Amino acid sequence: MLNRVILIGRLTRDPELRYTPAGVAVTQFTLAVDRPFTSGQGEREADFIPVVTWRQLAETCANYLRKGRLTAVEGRIQVRNYENNEGKRVYVTEVIADNVRFLESSREGGAPREESGGGYSGGGGNTGGGYGGGGNNSSYSGGNSGNRSNQSRNDNDPFKDDGRPIDISEDDLPF
Repeated sequence: MLNRVILIGRLTRDPELRYTPAGVAVTQFTLAVDRPFTSGQGEREADFIPVVTWRQLAETCANYLRKGRLTAVEGRIQVRNYENNEGKRVYVTEVIADNVRFLESSREGGAPREESGGGYSGGGGNTGGGYGGGGNNSSYSGGNSGNRSNQSRNDNDPFKDDGRPIDISEDDLPF
């Protein structure tokens, strides 16, 4: 079975950052994604897709994404339901993102170019707000935020891709 979705669109408003009672960051935003065809009147239509990010990815999205910004989201579709105040069952379909890429540079500058599974990986949450996957690395996978604390975290990665071959002796390999 496979549940994967990739979307490219623009944010309809600034992301909304909240914290669960356990202190886990969760951000919600809506992505407007153009349909690949026009209506009978020649107008372009769009779908407005709710997106949820968790943990470090949620905080990064809240800090750097803004209304109108072109963004790519990769994740899974989740359908959850609950009973509202009037006793009616309400179904919610949303994308739980584990990879968010910022496709336009920020006007203020300083934003990372992408946040992904190798860097800030939010993973999915179940309906109870749990954590469903992703990594705990805190290094950016691309770009440079200009923030010294993030830069020092990158310096600790002996395997970061700087375009040069790694010089390892045959004696150092465990196999």
